[in-house]
Amino acid sequence: MASTVETAPPRHVRSATMLASSELVAFVPTTDLSRARAFYEGVLGLRFVEENPVACVFDADGTTLRVTLLDAVFSPAPYTVLGWVVADVAATVADLTDVGVTTQRFEGMAQDDAGVWTAPGGARVAWFKDPDGNVLSVTQLGAATSAPS
Repeated sequence: MASTVETAPPRHVRSATMLASSELVAFVPTTDLSRARAFYEGVLGLRFVEENPVACVFDADGTTLRVTLLDAVFSPAPYTVLGWVVADVAATVADLTDVGVTTQRFEGMAQDDAGVWTAPGGARVAWFKDPDGNVLSVTQLGAATSAPS
């Protein structure tokens, strides 16, 4: 009769959920803290928490957003680095437009007059940039899409 030896699961399996219940902190780069604060607090309406020599910190509905100062020149990523799920993307885009935010248009994507694209799954997305050129988005989930839990 052969004996079986139980072994512990590989380390990566044991730790796969260790961050699942931990608070997420989002980071976005800036080259000008004052300008970033004016945008994220004054334009987007995020609750300001603190500013120090290296970052402005905001509360984005329970998620900490650290807008971190870079000393070097950087090239913003050409893709979305930060996004929000909203109840009504058209109303949100209208509100953003009213405070001077311009939606971004992307070649090859059928966006409506307001710059909103409808994904195959029904989600509706609009993109805009912060003063450093970071691409941000707002998404209204479609019927077939559910919010992350």
